[in-house]
Amino acid sequence: MKKKQWQSAAPDDERVAWLALVPVGLTACFYLLPASARENLFLQFLPQFAAYGALVIWWKANTDVLPALGLSRDSPTRGVGWGLATGCILGVVNSTVILWVVPVLGGDVRFLADTPHARMPVFVMIPWFTVLIAIAVELNFRGFLLGRLEFFCCRWLPVTSARGLRLGSIVAMLVSALVFAFDPFMVMTFRHLHWIAVWDGLIWAVLFVRWRNLGTVIAAHAIEVMILYLSVKTALA
Repeated sequence: MKKKQWQSAAPDDERVAWLALVPVGLTACFYLLPASARENLFLQFLPQFAAYGALVIWWKANTDVLPALGLSRDSPTRGVGWGLATGCILGVVNSTVILWVVPVLGGDVRFLADTPHARMPVFVMIPWFTVLIAIAVELNFRGFLLGRLEFFCCRWLPVTSARGLRLGSIVAMLVSALVFAFDPFMVMTFRHLHWIAVWDGLIWAVLFVRWRNLGTVIAAHAIEVMILYLSVKTALA
């Protein structure tokens, strides 16, 4: 008998998983604000602040939370090679899209030179700040948000494929990718290019659901950002 290719989802007795809906709701509400209010940096970060607060409450309400976040003590390097390879591929593909495809189609990318990421010195951004960003973002959007959305969706949509992938997991991956791509800070900083984060979020979600290892998506995220940072900084210097 073949081993299932997809790792199992969160346990059925998880508590207060609904807290993941708080940052989802705040993200949606952000776009109901007037344009002037959207410029407020605190409001841009409010969904993420709320997510980390919800994570703390959820952590205290449950036991053995590390595996649910993809932080298993048994296989800390599971799937990391796939993460590194995926990060390299996405870094090259997205650099090509941003620096060649978007300008050919008439899109503006010069504004990227003025983003907080691009203004940061190379010796700070690589690898230290890049890894820190990857850890914080993946803990939030994949470990906490995707995992808790999956808990909800798999209860409502328990259909499972022959290889162990649940329909609820697919829905959770789609929703989490959209919430990630429409994060207020992401949209306000990267403007029309924030759509690239949709396929990034989907691919990282697939990696997480496949391997159940936060280290896998952290590796993919960090490597991709390093490649994008160096490519954009060099091209727009």
